Amino acid sequence: MRLFAAVLPPTDVADELATEVRELRGLPGAEGLRWTGPEGWHFTLAFYGEVDDDVVPELSARLARAAGRCAPFELAVRGGGQFGHGRALWAGAAEDVPALRLLADRAEAAARKAGLDMGEHRRYKAHLTLARSRDAVDVRPYVEALHGFRGRTWTVRELVLVRSRLPRSGVPGEQPRYEPVGRWALGGAG
Repeated sequence: MRLFAAVLPPTDVADELATEVRELRGLPGAEGLRWTGPEGWHFTLAFYGEVDDDVVPELSARLARAAGRCAPFELAVRGGGQFGHGRALWAGAAEDVPALRLLADRAEAAARKAGLDMGEHRRYKAHLTLARSRDAVDVRPYVEALHGFRGRTWTVRELVLVRSRLPRSGVPGEQPRYEPVGRWALGGAG
């Protein structure tokens, strides 16, 4: 299974962001980007790649412990940026970003303890991908438009293990499908 750990925004937060994204999609050149939809929006904590089925129970147990060691925290979607000279346009995070970063570090450590090769540790950058491009694109107008965006603050209460099913149809613009396969309450509540 192709897996990652994530924080998922609640529906009303995704709806706010969807309104903003509709405006971005009206900007010149927007048709040259592959836009993600609300059903796929998430803050990735740790990307695990292909994980053997027999490793998933150990990974899940370690993620449950990691979630239990992190208290619920406040988060909001705010602003935006880019990776790779416009190859990815993203919305950023605000409020208790250090708590999000700690949860990401613990999700990565859980994978290492479960025996997954996580490669070299990289500093976590909180982001929610809005659009991608195979080619370098000037996304500065989109980043500038996102600058003043600030969504509603919500309380993050769970860590989610998500399965990513990559498109196989060959239809241009088809997006991966994401399925939660495990959810654990932060702080052990719930």
